[in-house]
Amino acid sequence: MATTQVNENIRYERDDRCPPLVAIGVGIQGVMIVVAPAILIVAITALAAGQDEQYLAWAVFASLIIGGAITALQAAGISWLGTRHILITGTTPNFVAISVLALEQGGPSTLASLIVLSAFFYLAVSAWLPRLRRIITPTVSGIVLMLIAAMILPVAFDRLKEVPAGTPELAGPGVAMVTVIVTTLLALRGPVSWRLWSPLLGIGAGCVAAALFGMFDLQRLMEAPWLGLPSGGFPGLDLTPSISFWALLPMFLVVTLVQAIKTVGDAVAVQQVSQRRQRAIDFRLIQGALYANGVGILLSGLAGTPPTSAYSSSTASLINLTGVAARSVAYAMGILFLILAFFPKVTGVLLTIPNPIMGAFLLVAIGILFVEGMRAISRSGLGYQDVLVVGLALSIGIGLQHQNIFAGMLNPPWDTLLGNGIIVGSAVAIGLTLLLDITGPRRRRLEVPLDSSEIPRVDAFLQEVAAKLGWNAAATDRLRAAGEETLASLLQPGNEDDAGKVPRLTIVARPEGKAVELEFLADVAEENLEDRLVYLDEQSETLDDREISFRLLRHHASSVRHQKYHGLDIVTVRVDAT
Repeated sequence: MATTQVNENIRYERDDRCPPLVAIGVGIQGVMIVVAPAILIVAITALAAGQDEQYLAWAVFASLIIGGAITALQAAGISWLGTRHILITGTTPNFVAISVLALEQGGPSTLASLIVLSAFFYLAVSAWLPRLRRIITPTVSGIVLMLIAAMILPVAFDRLKEVPAGTPELAGPGVAMVTVIVTTLLALRGPVSWRLWSPLLGIGAGCVAAALFGMFDLQRLMEAPWLGLPSGGFPGLDLTPSISFWALLPMFLVVTLVQAIKTVGDAVAVQQVSQRRQRAIDFRLIQGALYANGVGILLSGLAGTPPTSAYSSSTASLINLTGVAARSVAYAMGILFLILAFFPKVTGVLLTIPNPIMGAFLLVAIGILFVEGMRAISRSGLGYQDVLVVGLALSIGIGLQHQNIFAGMLNPPWDTLLGNGIIVGSAVAIGLTLLLDITGPRRRRLEVPLDSSEIPRVDAFLQEVAAKLGWNAAATDRLRAAGEETLASLLQPGNEDDAGKVPRLTIVARPEGKAVELEFLADVAEENLEDRLVYLDEQSETLDDREISFRLLRHHASSVRHQKYHGLDIVTVRVDAT
């Protein structure tokens, strides 16, 4: 059963009142971390596709506006939109290859149309997340996070070697080493007040070292205007799709699905690092993160720019290093992104930071992201089947990324897409998870109104399940008791909907070796049972009526998992036969 873990590193949780100067300071650090790669991704996409400076200026402007707006929306959590945590948003590199193809074959209007359709597909996946819960599992999300970390690692090391002509070759690694050492020492052993600024101070120390080597190139800064708007604008949608459009659409949908899975992992990782006390993942907020990011992709399509996504590694590392997870930081970053969009000179200052410094910080962020992927996998347990899924997905994904066996065997762009480790590794994880779900033991199902009068029917159903499995009397009684206490936990006052109707309860019994997994699907639970069971460990022995059911459930079940979605609550209880 879960136990309480305290993260003393967190000074301000998401809803804590954070001093404005601290929020602004951490926000500046967050923007400095992501703005350079975000702008670089836009520039690579546009220039690789042969687009002019006018389109590039518009794409950078629009991507900064959209990134800032979605970063603030994620933190605000308006209705179903947003994760109510810091989740820095910027242009995603996952769409670079196919975005270049779309720009080359049809121009910005074709790219805009493809991204708009991808956004609607993304939002549909978000709405179907409760039904996809057995496929997009914590294990799959963790695999995607670890694959992303492994794929980005070579990029970080490549940046360590990117130095201006005439600069000593050792200058890049030397500057990076200074950045990592200062950042790490301040984060690990520095005063608490300094730890908040460890990323910024590390970057500053790296800049001083870079200046001594003469690594700064100020030409871009001198050419950038102080204030201005791009001369370009919305390229429009392609209302007469060509053959190339329909050929590219399946690729965009595949990458969009991978992006949705990544966003699930992003939101899980950020929830984990933002909590002082470990609590169960709230999947309503996961859905909110997906919905908000879907809006960002839609806005990117309407603007004709590459899509946006969450920068989970940068967000997690920022929170870990500063100990600040307050939502006010995200609001500050949203405002800063807007300022940068209208002040190209400020953006030019950030772009003058030498690449080895950004590569050094990227190494720190990658390490944190990889560990968060491991934590997401370990939360659901690692049985033999899980070990095989994780091992095979990682080995194939990482292997393909380092040795694309399809290069020269297939025509572009399929050779590139099938050689993408994130896409193929994620597909392997999803495929194996789906295979396990389809080929598992036959499930038994019961649907009843969520009402105390249905307890006898539920009890008879569980007795029938135990009889089919040949369980003895003691195991049968334990299964019946676990089911009864789960039902009692759901039958709390005020569980009727606004119209006064009694919600439906679906119970699915799934045999798993010498155990049974019971899945209770309802739409009424007001608190997470996992959190409640952990909370009971901290209470005195003075109980109220509600706590009795929770304690009995913890006694009879070997594990309890509660997933909360908009409009649906899923309680999964595992009962062992022995």
